[in-house]
Amino acid sequence: MRISIPISAFVAAIVGFGGTLAVVIAAAKAVGATQAETASWVTAVCVAMAIECLWLSWRTKMPIITAWSTPGLALMAASSGFTMADAVGAFIVTSLMLIATGLFKPLTQLISRIPASVASGMLAGIVVTFALNAVKTIPVDPWLILPLIAAFFVIRLFNPALSVLAVLIGGGIAAFLTGRVGGLPAPELSTLTLIAPHFSAAAVIGLALPLYLVTMASQNLSGLAVLRAAGYHPEPGPLIGVTGLFSLLSAPFGGSTTNLAAISAAICTGPDVHPDPAERWKTGPFYALAYLIFAVFGASLVAIFAVLPQSLIVLVAGLALMGSLANALAIALKDEDQRMAATVTFVVTASGLTLFGVGAAFWGLVAGLVVLFLEAVKKR
Repeated sequence: MRISIPISAFVAAIVGFGGTLAVVIAAAKAVGATQAETASWVTAVCVAMAIECLWLSWRTKMPIITAWSTPGLALMAASSGFTMADAVGAFIVTSLMLIATGLFKPLTQLISRIPASVASGMLAGIVVTFALNAVKTIPVDPWLILPLIAAFFVIRLFNPALSVLAVLIGGGIAAFLTGRVGGLPAPELSTLTLIAPHFSAAAVIGLALPLYLVTMASQNLSGLAVLRAAGYHPEPGPLIGVTGLFSLLSAPFGGSTTNLAAISAAICTGPDVHPDPAERWKTGPFYALAYLIFAVFGASLVAIFAVLPQSLIVLVAGLALMGSLANALAIALKDEDQRMAATVTFVVTASGLTLFGVGAAFWGLVAGLVVLFLEAVKKR
């Protein structure tokens, strides 16, 4: 055991949690969740992730790190017309699809066959709204926002992983010291709130299916790629199936879908953790411990976010997704033959189009695949 193992695990957990909690808050607000339901959401997901990491890392003796689906949360935050009950129903359906994917290899292979350009175009269309909204916060409160943006781009030159967290903490302190926050809420322990699901065709097609696709294409496949790059070759099915199972168990309490991590996993799988790859699996239990702590104090963390300036929350969410946007655009436009299809996917998704009660992410994917099909027919 080296001290680098728990340090890497705790850094990965803090970066993953603090850097994207604002996206969770945005998703919860979009579906009309109460503060209690939002706290239950955070608590349930943290518990699910802790159990997943602990079990999978110990079982496989590999550093299996999980996370909530940040692109999926961005998808929800950009949606409209859905309730918290709809969201819970979508989480359940998505979880069942993930379990099925873990059990049947052909489903994993089918998802992996979706062109990366189209999948990335859809992801870019989902998260671009957050980047635009982050810029729009500047005139709302320039004296708070502009220094934070400058700090973000300076800090990311030296440590990209901590740049968003630094903006969140620094912005919170600045807001408190300048009187933008009336007072901090009293500490409270988390509780779980049972939420009855509502199932509808619109929510399944507009939320569950896109959530499943972005979770698989942008998270699980990326997470597997990170593990392979570090020299690990786990069987994908059990990993995806287990995350689907615990997503299903946490969904009735508002917990959103969990999946294999990419960025957090990269922090826990490299040689800086331990020179011996066989020892790096021990980051999993420490990562799990960190998320159990987050679960206990989830209600307090959500309450703190509730009193922070809205412009700060929007800024942090946008900056947290800036890297995802850049990467998605790069992949979407990389292949010249698929560039038009990717662009159409991006434009339709970013438009916010709702047709027959179904959201833009689904229609963006459909539009991109149709363009690809037409171009393939022309080549024949």
